[in-house]
Amino acid sequence: MNKGKTVFSQIMEFMPLQEFCKCVKRYQGNYKIKSFSCLDQYLCMAFAQLTYRESLRDIESCLRSMKRKLYHMGIRGKISRNTLAYANETRDWRIYADFAQVVISIARPLYADDNFGIELNNTVYALDATIIDLCLSSFCWAKRINNRKGHGAIKLQTLLDLRGNIPTFIQFDTPGGADSSVLDKLTAEPGSFYIMDRGYMDTTRLYYLHKSLSYFVVRSKNNIFCKRLYSHPVKKASGLKHDQTVVFFGPNTSKNYPEKLRRIRYVNEDNNIILLTNNFQLPALTITELYKCRWQVELFFKWMKQHLRIKAFYGRSFNAVKTQIWIAISVYVLLAIIKKKLKLDLNLYTILQILSVTVFEKEPLYQTLTSIEHTDRTTDQHNDLLLFDL
Repeated sequence: MNKGKTVFSQIMEFMPLQEFCKCVKRYQGNYKIKSFSCLDQYLCMAFAQLTYRESLRDIESCLRSMKRKLYHMGIRGKISRNTLAYANETRDWRIYADFAQVVISIARPLYADDNFGIELNNTVYALDATIIDLCLSSFCWAKRINNRKGHGAIKLQTLLDLRGNIPTFIQFDTPGGADSSVLDKLTAEPGSFYIMDRGYMDTTRLYYLHKSLSYFVVRSKNNIFCKRLYSHPVKKASGLKHDQTVVFFGPNTSKNYPEKLRRIRYVNEDNNIILLTNNFQLPALTITELYKCRWQVELFFKWMKQHLRIKAFYGRSFNAVKTQIWIAISVYVLLAIIKKKLKLDLNLYTILQILSVTVFEKEPLYQTLTSIEHTDRTTDQHNDLLLFDL
């Protein structure tokens, strides 16, 4: 009989438990809690993420059917749909937001040397936003989407580290506000690149990045006017049309960003884009390649919506929705840590698919994810001795 740990328990061993306890203590998450702790809540929600549970009743039924294995999975409290719902509604979502940041801080150094398609020593971030649809009849706090009766949404803005596709900053907002306002809450890192679409074209905030010694590459809006100072030679066969040094021409834009900029126009069969950047050292074609890498954040959003449980929510309050999203992100990053530490060649989608049907199995995690045959010699010898004695 295999007396090893379940696959789920082995996954949670990569979880920094002491840091999680610090997050719980910071917001008094276990205050007056006797049976169903914040850790129990997190483990149940992580189980739901890994196994694609659709509802609280679904979570309750599956975990109760494996009652004998719950203790070894780390779950000490009694599983109840109402108890889990109450925990999601009332316990501070910042516990799981802070814990997700802890897990992110562990994952990022593991991917620091990864190549994202461009040979560049600087850290490169892609910033973008996505909309998560909600039904107004169930989520009355959500903001209504124009021209869509009965439909609301929340906006999720994410700063993605392109080395490993690790989200480093996440903000929840209401649709309709300016995307560029999120730049006020970012702590700009000197020497890093921030790749953004035209929604983040705000001269005041771009100048803040410039003064912070950070680099930005942003797609220009059509109503932004610049005065050309001089042009640099380009190879038009590569798709580059011009590489210019410019200054803003408008009275407000020139006041908000008084220094020189670089304007690059790139045209091919699919694109006709004008980019603005404050970096004058990299080749113009490298700047365009950097902007193309921004699509990785779009792919991240697509992957997250398809494979994480953030489209069907287990609670209706803003606190419950935030709790579920932050736990989903922490589980995503935890799998990224496992992938790197176990040196797996599988992508995260394949890892999720395997784990979704093996979380209750008692076999080594590495064997589960690699299909490498494993022989427990100690167990075999023990059985041989018993047979010999008989």
